[in-house]
Amino acid sequence: MRHTPTLSISKLWLLASVVVIAGCSLEKKSALNRGLQNLTAKYNILFNAKELLRAKQEAYEAAYVDDYSEILSVYRDTVTRSDVPDPELDLVKAKANTIISVKEQSHYLGDAYLLLSKANYLDGNYFDAVEYANYVIRSFGNNAELKQEALVYKARSLLYINQPNDAKTAIDSAVKNINPKKHITADVYATRLQYDINIQDYTDAEEMAKLAIQHSHNKANELRWTFILAQLQELNNKPADAIANYTRIGNSNAIFDMAFNANLNRIRIEDNLNGVKASRLTRLRSLLKNENNADFTDQIYYQIAELQYTGGDIESALKSYRQSVNSSTKNQNQKGLSYLRMADVLFKNKADYTAAKNYYDSALVNLSPGYPKYSIIKKKSENLQVLADRMQIISREDTLQMLAKLDEPARLARIDKMVEAHTLQAQQATAAASVQNRGATNLNQQQQETLTGDNFYFNNSAALSQGFSSFKRVWGNRRLEDNWRRSNRAGSDITQNTSTTPQPTDPDFVRGNAAAAGNTNAGSYRQSLLQNLPLTPALMAQSNKRMFDAYLDIANFYRDVLNDKKEAITAYELLLSHFPGNDNAAATYYNLYRLYSDTNNPALADKYKGLLVNNYPETPFAKTILDPEYSKHLNEEDTGFATLYNKVYDLYAGKQYPQVITAADALLAQYPNNRYAAQLYYLRAFAAGHQVPLTPFSNYLQQIVANYPDDKLITPLVSQHLAYITANQAELAARKVVISARETNDPQFTLPIVYQQQTEYRVPAEKYVVTADVRKPEAAPVIAPPVIKEKASEITNVTPPVTQPAAAVTQPAALPAQPVKQAPWIFSMRDSTNYYFVVNVSTGTTNLASSRFGIGQFNRVNFQDNIIKHQLKSVGADNQLIYVGRFTNLTNVKDYARAIIPLMPDIMKVPKDKYSFFIITQENLDKLADQKTLDSYLDYYQTHY
Repeated sequence: MRHTPTLSISKLWLLASVVVIAGCSLEKKSALNRGLQNLTAKYNILFNAKELLRAKQEAYEAAYVDDYSEILSVYRDTVTRSDVPDPELDLVKAKANTIISVKEQSHYLGDAYLLLSKANYLDGNYFDAVEYANYVIRSFGNNAELKQEALVYKARSLLYINQPNDAKTAIDSAVKNINPKKHITADVYATRLQYDINIQDYTDAEEMAKLAIQHSHNKANELRWTFILAQLQELNNKPADAIANYTRIGNSNAIFDMAFNANLNRIRIEDNLNGVKASRLTRLRSLLKNENNADFTDQIYYQIAELQYTGGDIESALKSYRQSVNSSTKNQNQKGLSYLRMADVLFKNKADYTAAKNYYDSALVNLSPGYPKYSIIKKKSENLQVLADRMQIISREDTLQMLAKLDEPARLARIDKMVEAHTLQAQQATAAASVQNRGATNLNQQQQETLTGDNFYFNNSAALSQGFSSFKRVWGNRRLEDNWRRSNRAGSDITQNTSTTPQPTDPDFVRGNAAAAGNTNAGSYRQSLLQNLPLTPALMAQSNKRMFDAYLDIANFYRDVLNDKKEAITAYELLLSHFPGNDNAAATYYNLYRLYSDTNNPALADKYKGLLVNNYPETPFAKTILDPEYSKHLNEEDTGFATLYNKVYDLYAGKQYPQVITAADALLAQYPNNRYAAQLYYLRAFAAGHQVPLTPFSNYLQQIVANYPDDKLITPLVSQHLAYITANQAELAARKVVISARETNDPQFTLPIVYQQQTEYRVPAEKYVVTADVRKPEAAPVIAPPVIKEKASEITNVTPPVTQPAAAVTQPAALPAQPVKQAPWIFSMRDSTNYYFVVNVSTGTTNLASSRFGIGQFNRVNFQDNIIKHQLKSVGADNQLIYVGRFTNLTNVKDYARAIIPLMPDIMKVPKDKYSFFIITQENLDKLADQKTLDSYLDYYQTHY
């Protein structure tokens, strides 16, 4: 009899007990538990998490669209962040947190924290990525390879949040600890390469690219970095080396679009070296005949257009850009680039701002949001009217000045030609509209066939919608009424037609119905030219001032709104070339110095620094360059002087007029050129007005206008007072004291005094976070140009707080990351007819009476009917809100913000780092009861406004 070996029941119970006991004691620190946790952490959790992360990284790389007209990004990362949580990355974070919270005895805690850093980096949470990387560096620094990876991801995250100095510190630490045998070495050099590209240090970038290629273990990265190396060698004037590397890419197994662009660039460099442009055009067009290039026809046409544009053939370039758009079937990014170039050409070279706006919109539709300049294009499209208005001013004034410099016969002959061209343009526009009208009419006729049942036109909602859209496109929004096509419907009679064709008495009259729209315009166009010619020195000076202001607005717009340093530099230098030695030259030199410094061009930065320091040594701009602490000293002086001004104001509010005059004279003698001088003279003049007759009072006011012609706060108000004096000269002159107890009957001489007792005083706050003033010095406050479609939060956020260094973190949270859901807001967008502009003063102990007085002065100049008032509201212990209104719509309150914010440094008598601005409705304002609700509203404001 054969027996089968079996385990006894007792042995089975023993085995089960061991397993249960081991499972129950996994939290105990023992060699067995460490081994089990290392095994499961590495081969189960960590392996799967890394695979998820690798797959996500490959997905991002596959979706990334390169712009070969710019230096390629070193890594094909995502540059856009979605509000929708990414489930794969959330799973990676959960697995990493599992190791941290459950496998705390394993050797892979550092790897888990590094995974959190990488996952947050790919998720666009760059601040979190930096914190996790910092924790790895601090806590697991003995693991050299882990530390190197953490330094790399820390630096890459810092580059994305525009902190290049901190990024350089991290990269330098990694470079010092290079181990050539480790795979991470290539990424260290590649990260330094990206840093050098960002700061435009192309010489060092070329060396880093060579080192990254040398240590690369990834063929795709090696080819990508070789292409970047060739681009850098082009910029470093090494055409032979660039050709060699482009050729290497072209002969490799690189992806087709990279190889194709490498060949295009090689052709361009070779032809540039030979000085032959026609040859390059021929070679590019020959590529169109190759069937293998069918998917790249759009890029070939784009390169042809670029060559034609460089050669000055604008019309051919536009045609080639259109062919590029029409040929684009797969590469949406290329179609977007072609639209973008067409928009730029139409804007800069053709002054066709309407068409340019349309093409910018088309570029935004086709370009990936990850395109490096996407945000700039979006802002430019939304605010194109600002640039268009200034360009039109420049063009018009330049034309008028050209005509003014001609003698009379030549001028009239030139105007005749201009009117003729203007009339022809009007004819062409009218003819095009007529063709469109006929097309729309034919379309409607085709649609309005006699149908029955559901196919009947007026029973078909789709046909009705199409017909209405066609009508609206041609005729606009017109009411359904008789004679709807006539501009003057009151006296129209469609049954009669007794009108006769007028006899052409105007020399610019053009016969023919197609030119009807141009007939009236031609005469008015001629008249406009003749009436606005700057034929006298005074008129020429005014024309130059309008041109200068337009150029300056364009330069500031590129610098501040679009953050386009290249275009800002071009605009400022164009301003200097047209107006050398202008009154704003010091500020212009300073801006060019800063812009060239930011774009890593030390030679030109030093040039403008020298011009500024040598020619304008006493300006704040020169002093700021020579003494980096100058602005800080200046702020301290302004703060101290504001305190002294407040004392003079308190004397005036207390009706102690002789003491006001004495204190103001002493203060002005000690600080003759302080920033509040005009306001002090104003208080002194009105204090004297309570003691003297009209003549000396009027003289005081006239001296203010003469001494401070560029002041934007006091001088306009004084001008109103002088106009009132002129209109009521006899009555005011009869008074012994021009401002007496009867001043309440003279609103023009009633200062909007805000008395001290109206401002609440509270105990000092225990905690206050100082936010440094980061604005650049300006020669004088300038009211910002109107910006259409600008977010309210962008208008009011003119002094963004400087991000403070994060406090030391002992250990990031170890719990699995969960998507955070935004709690419901207590605020709403209702109450759309009650808006207020708010100055949020972050201190509860400061007397704001003099600051409110300044706001009242501004309101008095700009709202003479006294319809805008300012009031004070306390929010918690540490905030006072000066709210100004009421404004009936958001547009009005935004306009008010644009106008008053540039003057706030002169209006507010508190330190610049203690106040900020926002816009709010009455309903939401009533809900601000404490610091918590105020902070909540500020978050809501940034999100919704």
